[in-house]
Amino acid sequence: MDAPEHKERMQRLKASVDRRIAAAQQEKGLVIVYSGAGKGKTTAALGMALRCIGHGLKVAVVQFIKGAIDTAEERALTSFGEQVTFLRLGEGYTWETQDRERDSAMAQHAWATATGFLHDPSYAMVILDELNIALRHEYIRLSDVLPVLHARPPMQHVVITGRGAAAELIDEADLVTEMKQVKHPFRKGIKAQQGVEF
Repeated sequence: MDAPEHKERMQRLKASVDRRIAAAQQEKGLVIVYSGAGKGKTTAALGMALRCIGHGLKVAVVQFIKGAIDTAEERALTSFGEQVTFLRLGEGYTWETQDRERDSAMAQHAWATATGFLHDPSYAMVILDELNIALRHEYIRLSDVLPVLHARPPMQHVVITGRGAAAELIDEADLVTEMKQVKHPFRKGIKAQQGVEF
């Protein structure tokens, strides 16, 4: 493609993007879902937390499953003081705990805690890390979650992570990204790396 063709193509693209930007006038809190088998769901959610922090907004992070693991992300985010509440309320991956009753009780406690943030308009974003796992294993019922999402403060964003997002949650969400695994070092016998997995 020569320079004049490229310029004409970019002008058409710019006009199209400008029309969409002009048409998008509504402001509202979003429900955002990161799901799929690929790596990066929590990382994407915590990246959004950093954006909120950069704007001086408050963020709450509730971890439903990974809570037994001390993470560098928690240490980094909690360094922002009262701007971030970071709660590890699970006991670890379900294949490690192998105790449905205890996992269910922990998830119910995490959900009860999360609902407090979902009623508090001072939090601009609430991240429900691995909630999809708790829903998939039926530790928490989606029928209990959806009404709370509907009743939250109108400008509050909610980010939900974890594999296997329910179809009803996907329908409810404003933004859904499915992480697809193409390649992973673990499959080659490479252990988790500092700064990448933890």
